[in-house]
Amino acid sequence: MTFPPIRDELRGLEPYGAPQLSKDTAPVQLNVNENPYPPSEAVVADIAKAVAEAAATLNRYPDREFTELREALAAYLGHGVSPSQMWAANGSNEVMLQLLQAFGGPGRTALSFAPTYSMYPEYARDTVTEWVVGHRETDFSLDLDAARAKVKEIRPHVVLLPSPNNPTGTALPPEAVSMLCEAAGDGIVVVDEAYGEFRRTGTPSALELLPAYRNLVVTRTMSKAFALAGARLGYLAAAPEICDAIRVVRLPYHLSAVTQATALAALRHAPELLGAVDALRAERDTTVDWLRDQGLQVADSDANFVLFGVFGDRHAVWQGMLDRGVLIRETGPDGWLRVSVGTPDEMTAFKNALTEVLT
Repeated sequence: MTFPPIRDELRGLEPYGAPQLSKDTAPVQLNVNENPYPPSEAVVADIAKAVAEAAATLNRYPDREFTELREALAAYLGHGVSPSQMWAANGSNEVMLQLLQAFGGPGRTALSFAPTYSMYPEYARDTVTEWVVGHRETDFSLDLDAARAKVKEIRPHVVLLPSPNNPTGTALPPEAVSMLCEAAGDGIVVVDEAYGEFRRTGTPSALELLPAYRNLVVTRTMSKAFALAGARLGYLAAAPEICDAIRVVRLPYHLSAVTQATALAALRHAPELLGAVDALRAERDTTVDWLRDQGLQVADSDANFVLFGVFGDRHAVWQGMLDRGVLIRETGPDGWLRVSVGTPDEMTAFKNALTEVLT
């Protein structure tokens, strides 16, 4: 036996992660879809106060049902969602992993449509769930008839549908969610709305469909629009039976008292924390127009990032940007790159660097 005795399918694999570089190496960091605007002093003070109060009780385990947080998340989401329909974990990554632990596993199948979030097949791998991938159209939209046929052919236990999609930014039409929920039968359909708050006007949320489909799960995160990537809080809304199933696989007391206090404080300031969303949407749309003016292909985006290309040697372009102090992401289909939407100054630096690289 080879030491350490890691599972054969994991041997030699590199852990997931975007490049993490210092600000000295890359002063402008636009590669992990963060909100570039930090919480205000008032928000920081409220979080600090809440965490200090929680610190006085750290000798005790936290509320493992995070009852107050579920109530606050339900109130934030609206759409008639009740606390019994809420679940949360340490980032939407853990939420997704718990979903695959509960509904995937040996002899079970998960399905998505590429290009899509690169962590999905890793959730499947880690839970020993068979991973099957369909494909999107050349404009990254979903052919609904083909997608429905794929679901009926595979009969997956879990369907993963990001909307807006990562890395393309493409949002799903509501009819896609309805059609695939019906096609999946008793299979779970997960609509990942990690970037949902950045949707363009008129693009609905899958939350509107929750009353109609008991197999629908809508996931969100506080990492993006809420500017709380460092807090690690993701959550979902689904039928109470689905939340109960996740309880079976969750680790005891998985949400710390500090995490719960931080998230509750942030939700009290939701309007302020979400105040930058409109500015980021506008900056995104301006960036899309500018990139197209440079003769590049650009995916329509409902997220806080933009996928653009197509380059014969995208790594050379990525490296050229890094050499000029701008870090973007080498991800998605061959030839494409992704840039997160930053502040106006950061986006100016991005445009100046890309102009130099392309010339």
